[in-house]
Amino acid sequence: MKKVFLVLLGLFILLVFVSILLVVLQKNIPIGERIALIRIEGLITDSKETIDELKGHVKDPRIKAIVLRIDSPGGAVAPAQEIYEEVRKAATKKKVLVSMGSIAASGGYYIASPATRIIANPGTLTGSIGVIMEIPNIEGLMNKLGIKTEVVKSGRHKDIASIFRGIGKEEKEILQGVLDNVHGQFIKAVVEGRKMLLADVKKIADGRIFTGEQALKVGLVDELGNLEDAVQAAAKLSGIKGEPVIVSKKERFSLIDLLRGNISKQLADIFPTVKVKYLFAP
Repeated sequence: MKKVFLVLLGLFILLVFVSILLVVLQKNIPIGERIALIRIEGLITDSKETIDELKGHVKDPRIKAIVLRIDSPGGAVAPAQEIYEEVRKAATKKKVLVSMGSIAASGGYYIASPATRIIANPGTLTGSIGVIMEIPNIEGLMNKLGIKTEVVKSGRHKDIASIFRGIGKEEKEILQGVLDNVHGQFIKAVVEGRKMLLADVKKIADGRIFTGEQALKVGLVDELGNLEDAVQAAAKLSGIKGEPVIVSKKERFSLIDLLRGNISKQLADIFPTVKVKYLFAP
């Protein structure tokens, strides 16, 4: 009985050792030629997850190219700029291709612009190189309800863009200056990312949107095609022979994340704030 136990114990230890060895070898030895697929969908409100994926794939020797599947109308300025910078860095080390879905406008286009190649569907909505600031004004409602606000501030512009009153001429000029500056950053990013002339980008950087076909004509995308075309182009550009292995992060469902997202949205609706956004918002 004791011998049987020792044999079983030995087999178990051997199995554990082999499993650990296989995991270590898989992480350190390139096996197969792979293409990473990163999906960026919906409003861009945070950059961490996308940046972590990009960094991980750049470091992984098994990954020969990266495809970004973008289906987004844009979102907050800072996350879009952070993702842009990481895409730019990744494209200096590996081929990074963008496949545009139904929409890749404003911030969605911003993050695509430094890629090695951009592929859009003929009917994709893209472009919208512009900036928007939405400021609610509930002064009329407050007056009807007989509610007044008392403001104590240390500078005359500290409550700029308050939702409880309108915007004065001087304040409007200040806010317009902020938007113009951020718009200029967007234009510069497209010029550098797409290697286009500043004058050419300025002509189309008035917030207008383009279909994929129109974007191809003005130089905002490189070719027309779907996600499969982007994957095949990535394989060709990175020298992969045969059918590449697609590596994609599995979606994780979390009730906590779902509740957090809904609560954040509800709080934003109750307590509106001024936000400068790279967003296509018809």
